[in-house]
Amino acid sequence: MEKVVIVMPAWNEEDNISKMIEELVDGEFPKINAEMHLLVVDNHSKDRTEEIVKEASKTRNNVHIIQQGDKSGLGWAYISGFKYAMKELDADAVMEMDADFQHPPRFVKPMVEAYLQGADYVIGSRYIQGGSIPKEWALFRKAVSYFGNLFIRIVLVKPKIHDLTTGFRLTRVKGVLENMDLDNLMEPGRFAHKVDLLYQAIKNSKKTVEVPLEFASRTQEKSKFNTKEMIATFRVATILGIKDKARFIKFGTVGFAGYLVNAIALELFADTSITLGLANVFKGLKNTLLAFIAEPSAWAAAFAAELAIINNFIFNNIWTFKEKKITGFLAIIKKFLAFNLSTVGAIVIQFIVIGVMVVFLGDTRLIRQLGILLAMPLVLSYNYVMYNLFIWKTWSFSKFFKKQE
Repeated sequence: MEKVVIVMPAWNEEDNISKMIEELVDGEFPKINAEMHLLVVDNHSKDRTEEIVKEASKTRNNVHIIQQGDKSGLGWAYISGFKYAMKELDADAVMEMDADFQHPPRFVKPMVEAYLQGADYVIGSRYIQGGSIPKEWALFRKAVSYFGNLFIRIVLVKPKIHDLTTGFRLTRVKGVLENMDLDNLMEPGRFAHKVDLLYQAIKNSKKTVEVPLEFASRTQEKSKFNTKEMIATFRVATILGIKDKARFIKFGTVGFAGYLVNAIALELFADTSITLGLANVFKGLKNTLLAFIAEPSAWAAAFAAELAIINNFIFNNIWTFKEKKITGFLAIIKKFLAFNLSTVGAIVIQFIVIGVMVVFLGDTRLIRQLGILLAMPLVLSYNYVMYNLFIWKTWSFSKFFKKQE
């Protein structure tokens, strides 16, 4: 049977924790087809929180409590809890859950069921059908919650996920949590750490699922989320968004340089003796579906594309994929030959697009340059996939095809 450990940070929660144990451990756990455990991570509470949990653990072997250590903050509580759940409790999955009933215990069961049905990462979502935020929230707080979440969806480019700021989540240990860099989590002392946890979990997860969550108001005290927490959260999301797309941004920059090389070389090769000679070899194809092969500009496009490929190989090797940089003369030559073979499709794409355009629209500088612009999105997309899969091998086939699903 799968073991799921709920990691629940607590600080001065004596007014909530006893009721939480009764509703969650005694009321909800028996309904779930998994070995459920509650791990309370206490931040040296000044009230009776620790005493209450310890008393409960004497009559329940699935209730545990630890102190989070010297470092204060919600993120550190989860880091301590996750590590303890994996190493000491041998958890198959862990859940993040608040002790103040903002995450109602009745929603634990559907979260665990989604995991048991194959999900690696389960998100309790307020922004899908069946989910909600408290009606009593002020309009400003509702707007901050909604648009803040929307901002993070945009900067992390996660349009398929509706709630990226929720704190109610389940993570599979094998292949997901065990691969996350908990020791270097961003802003572990603030709520902002949740964005980093989510970012890493989604990156490692093969299957992410959202289930509805009716988010509740705190039963005691006020929310600790404030303007400083909001700014920190947005900052972390922005940094992760840039980090996540850094390679593609570099790739695009090199690609633009390659475009300039391509555009200039196309005009230099146009109507030269070599391109005219090659086109003349295929003059018999004039007035056929393959007429573009007999166009000098199509051959000029192929030569220009090859020069752009050389440019791109050099700068992608020393900059875009520098962590996988190819070194050594023989290794570079060998990889460059493989590079050319893997990107031959880009040459073919440009050859066909420009060749067809000059056949139907005339062989002019304007048409040739428009042809490059038209072919460029196809060429860049094709090359980016080939580079990651075959040259610098930063993608695996399984992850690549998973992204396409």
